[in-house]
Amino acid sequence: MALPPGVLGAATTHMSAPGSSSSPATPTRRGTELALLGFGLGLVVLAFVLISENQSQKLKPEILLYIAGYAALFGVAHLAVRKFAPYADPLILPCAGLLNGLSIAMLYRLDPALAQLALESGHGYSNAAPKQLLWTALSLVAMVAVLWGVKDHRTLSRYGYTFGLVGLVLLVLPGVLPCSISCVGGAKLWIIIGPVSIQPGEFAKVLIILFVAAFLVAKRDLFTIAGRKVLGLELPRPRDLGPLLIAWAIAILVLMIETELGASLMFFGTVLAMVYLATERSAWVWIGIVLFMGGATLADRMFVHVQQRVANWIDPFADRGDTGYQMVQSLVSLGSGGMAGAGLGAGHPELVPVVSSDFIVTAFGEELGFIGLAAMIVIYMLLALRGLRSGLAVRDTFGKLLAGGLSFLLMWQMFVVIGGVSKLIPETGLTAPFLSAGGSSLLASYVIVALLLRISDAARRPQASRPKPQAPIAEASTVLVERPT
Repeated sequence: MALPPGVLGAATTHMSAPGSSSSPATPTRRGTELALLGFGLGLVVLAFVLISENQSQKLKPEILLYIAGYAALFGVAHLAVRKFAPYADPLILPCAGLLNGLSIAMLYRLDPALAQLALESGHGYSNAAPKQLLWTALSLVAMVAVLWGVKDHRTLSRYGYTFGLVGLVLLVLPGVLPCSISCVGGAKLWIIIGPVSIQPGEFAKVLIILFVAAFLVAKRDLFTIAGRKVLGLELPRPRDLGPLLIAWAIAILVLMIETELGASLMFFGTVLAMVYLATERSAWVWIGIVLFMGGATLADRMFVHVQQRVANWIDPFADRGDTGYQMVQSLVSLGSGGMAGAGLGAGHPELVPVVSSDFIVTAFGEELGFIGLAAMIVIYMLLALRGLRSGLAVRDTFGKLLAGGLSFLLMWQMFVVIGGVSKLIPETGLTAPFLSAGGSSLLASYVIVALLLRISDAARRPQASRPKPQAPIAEASTVLVERPT
């Protein structure tokens, strides 16, 4: 379904969203959601059984604890969605739950191997699978809290600038802290206090998307007025480039103080995508690409950390014993998986450094093969596409941009992660949503799920039972803007 000439320029005030009939008989589809959660539970159980059989040739009793905990958590999550967002899309939670369950299973499979390697090297190791199950519980609590607290997503547009300010502070905070409490692997992305570590950038990306969505709705004229035509492109007026230039400058600032390419790439790419989603004007994309290329060239000239990652991308085998070791091991691991994989628990993904977080996709690629990894990518795509579908169906402009931005973020982040571990693009150190070990990424991912559930609930809810809009920006009517000839 297209929205010419753009989300902000479409005359959506007279369009009816799918499922927005005033009839109270609109199906909630919660039974479908429960059935899909049950199917996902079956796949997770199968994964645990295969891992246990391949590692010890017997079923270990502790897998029942993981399975029971996983089933209980998502059973409660389903009941919460049934109560607080009864008309939400029935595929969003099952897709996230399946990926999360496979993550716990993979971490359970990696724990013994990583513990053995740590013992041989004289280091300690703490099992990641129990922590991931605990973080899953906390993340689902956060998801339910958002569903309970945000009755109408349009009210969030009131606080757009507040979200933007807080998001910016969280984004740059690790960069200004001492390296002793913020540095991991050469990048300043963390806040480490004793045994607790938090990655503020994971929460910043959600807050910044909320800000950008509210800003694009409030400042629509900046993006709908065309300037001159150059080579067939309708370029914006120079004075209207301010927001995109500011986003580019912030991305460069983050790169300078945190020496992390991934966070900058995520921030600028998502802002650019949302601007295009709002206008459908290709000129913004080309301007963004030019700015990105300029920023990438500048980063390559200024930062040794970026230079090293580019060198490892071009030829990791040139220094395979040191800086290129991680990438070489990742490529060997993916290559040994082949089409069908070695089987869960039958490979050796533990030989890849940081395999439980940044390179967990490599572990799935080796043991599930190309077919299994492709199936997981399809699940990500399905999750993102259901979010985009909800954005198309919801009637308000803020909801359309918010759903589009959050959905694009999931797809974009997975592209960057998979591209990095497979040497398609330079490795950035980003984590895979729902898969990588760690609490910050999982918490932020489930906040995204909660917002998509809320928006999809608004899109499918019968007209008579919808809450009245309370935010002036969110309820602003859209207008049809004709392009100049």
